[in-house]
Amino acid sequence: MHSLTVALGDRSYPIHIGAGLLARADLLGAALRGRQVMVVSNTTVAPLYLARLRALLGDRIVAECILPDGEQFKDMAHLDAIFTALLERRFNRDCSLVALGGGVIGDMTGFAAAAYQRGVDFVQVPTTLLAQVDSSVGGKTAVNHPLGKNMIGAFKQPNAVLIDTDVLATLPDRELRAGLAEVIKYGLIRDLPFLEWLEASMAGLVAREPALLAEAIRRSCENKAAVVAADEFEQNDVRALLNLGHTFGHAIETGMGYGAWLHGEAVATGMLMAADLSWRLGWLSAADVARVRALLVAAGLPVVPPELSAGEFLRHMAVDKKVKDGQLKLVLMKALGTAVVSAAPAALLEETLVQGPRLGRGA
Repeated sequence: MHSLTVALGDRSYPIHIGAGLLARADLLGAALRGRQVMVVSNTTVAPLYLARLRALLGDRIVAECILPDGEQFKDMAHLDAIFTALLERRFNRDCSLVALGGGVIGDMTGFAAAAYQRGVDFVQVPTTLLAQVDSSVGGKTAVNHPLGKNMIGAFKQPNAVLIDTDVLATLPDRELRAGLAEVIKYGLIRDLPFLEWLEASMAGLVAREPALLAEAIRRSCENKAAVVAADEFEQNDVRALLNLGHTFGHAIETGMGYGAWLHGEAVATGMLMAADLSWRLGWLSAADVARVRALLVAAGLPVVPPELSAGEFLRHMAVDKKVKDGQLKLVLMKALGTAVVSAAPAALLEETLVQGPRLGRGA
């Protein structure tokens, strides 16, 4: 097992990474203060791992809230189902929530923990690669709205993150590839040596080699923890760099309907769009853009945007959280491994949107 810390003063918490952690009652128990525990999961993950998790909770008072599986259910109605379950069991302010699932479950459970009785404890037990390397760490929680993704939420740090790498054995290939998009992101924004390692290791990662996956998770979490410690509430554009590809990607998810594209798939295409725009600004070379494209293709990720017009993209991007005083800011790359938050000329942005199917080829 490898452990690291998200350093946030008296709200610091551990991330434990290793095989077989769903058999470690000591790790989960150390993160739970009260006797009342609500496990939130979904209809896909619960049959696989809920019994194993319950066995770790001993004589605590345990309840369950099982939600349908999918991004399309990450909304206020299903958030309310968690509150209803808590109130029906008369859970008090000393209760804890445990998120057992992917990013949707982690986000909704964290948001519920932030709001229930004005804040209760929660623990992340992520079961997808994307959640393990990104959404379970850092305390951003939210639900979607028909007009925009993740626009309603709160910051709520977990008490701990338990990453059992064994659960990836049951993860569908498409979900694994979607998680690799967020792994690649760290190399592109701040860790060139990691990017080079990913280029050399991608075939093994796609083939699910355990040692390579564990290393990718560890290095991703180290990058995420460092960024969160430096800018927890996204006040100085450091944490915003984690959104590389997300403004384009969220527009894809919203425009196509939540669930049509997986989050990681949309982010992958969005990162290539960001690379293309960075080339148009003169920051990346054509070879750099082709290199980004090649890595995404090697990961089995989509690199061609869907059939959304430039106007549709811009309409959805206009409600992005990085819009300030009416001006859209994007996460772009000055070089591979170095990202910045910047506005871009409208004409260049439109060129990227219009010429999307050629991204990384004609640059």
